[in-house]
Amino acid sequence: MMELGPKPRRRTPTVWVGPVPIGSDHPVVVQSMTNTDTADAEATAAQVIDLARAGSEVVRITVNREEAAAAVPRIVERVRAAGYATPLVGDFHYNGHVLLTRYPECARALDKYRINPGNVGARQKDRNFAQIIEVALKYEKPVRIGVNWGSLDQDLLTELMDANARRPNPRSAREVLLEAMVESALRSARLAEELGMPHDRIILSAKVSEVQDLIAVYRTLAARCDYPLHLGLTEAGMGMKGIVASTAGLAVLLQEGIGDTIRISLTPTPGGDRAEEVRVAQQILQSLGLRTFVPQVSSCPGCGRTTSTFFQEMARDVQAYIQRRLPEWRRRYPGVETLKVAVMGCVVNGPGESRHADIGISLPGTFEEPTAPVFIDGEKYTTLRGDDIVPRFLQILEDYVARRFGRNGEGKGAAAPAGREAAAPTRRGEEDAGGEAAGPAARSGGGRPGRPAAGTPAGRAGGRAAGT
Repeated sequence: MMELGPKPRRRTPTVWVGPVPIGSDHPVVVQSMTNTDTADAEATAAQVIDLARAGSEVVRITVNREEAAAAVPRIVERVRAAGYATPLVGDFHYNGHVLLTRYPECARALDKYRINPGNVGARQKDRNFAQIIEVALKYEKPVRIGVNWGSLDQDLLTELMDANARRPNPRSAREVLLEAMVESALRSARLAEELGMPHDRIILSAKVSEVQDLIAVYRTLAARCDYPLHLGLTEAGMGMKGIVASTAGLAVLLQEGIGDTIRISLTPTPGGDRAEEVRVAQQILQSLGLRTFVPQVSSCPGCGRTTSTFFQEMARDVQAYIQRRLPEWRRRYPGVETLKVAVMGCVVNGPGESRHADIGISLPGTFEEPTAPVFIDGEKYTTLRGDDIVPRFLQILEDYVARRFGRNGEGKGAAAPAGREAAAPTRRGEEDAGGEAAGPAARSGGGRPGRPAAGTPAGRAGGRAAGT
């Protein structure tokens, strides 16, 4: 029998990170990380807000020195004042035990602590690790025990290398290194529990830079524990390489039901948009059918039947129109994120693909009759001709969205006749493709009382009243 869709999620407890639940009973959560100097509270808060607006449901910030720790409460205050309940995670290396103890307001303001067991404090690492756990227990904060192969516990690695050398058939150095990563995460989690950390306040990660290593490590980790897992390449790279590598690795694991929260560690171009990593994470989840964030536009790649660039320009215009209208659509039309639109370039696949979409148009290819049939909910609705095909189709699209997703338009239904003027574009400041979709708790149909999902209206309102 043909298997459709991913395997069932690997069962985990639920870990609450602020108002956001992470675990197998909830949708996979999108995370991101700032790259500002955390000591600059204004700049860091602004980037957190940008990431949250783009759809990041958890944002991590570096806490590496006293000035950064001192700034954390101000950052949280600014984010909450802007109306976002998005949880903030403190990323600690080397001196987290010192900063969390010395700056209790920082410890209290953060929603989760990330601990790297490989650099928590040289020979005093167990004592320093314990000190962080004590703070987490005091303020009832969850932790992510995040192992990186670039900063792996060298004592543990040496121990496993020595044991491997005594084997009759030694494994490769790479196999031992990956095993050391898994062992580091599991030993640290056991130690945390021995120190009193509840099982349902621990998330694990074991990040590498190579796709095959990522898959191997997480398959092993998933088989040996039930903690929620944070997925991601530790350094994905820039541009296309980073996007493709992240997609290749995470898609395999997510399809196998492994992974409860993801972060795409793209290297941004100088002055580039940090929120790109959020959109890539969302697109991976949406392409796998795990979540919906934005309406999808399908369009053909073009061939010798489509020597004109018109269908390419129209696909671009439709995509831009949806992105521009999406903030208002989300406010007015719940569920619009599930919309599927097709813009096809010729008669070969155009009508069929358009019928599979909620609304689609099949443009004429080279030497074809200059007509463009429009399909709605699998049925032919009208045929467009002339030089105004694009604006007329956008009007039909606007009417369809209003009728299908509007308060009085339950279910699918034919669009109103073309001709009504499309709604005016939103202001430039509203042109985010952002994360105003329901957060994980809202989508799961339940949620912990008093802890609305970040990014939802309730979560943002709560933020006004109240922070890999």
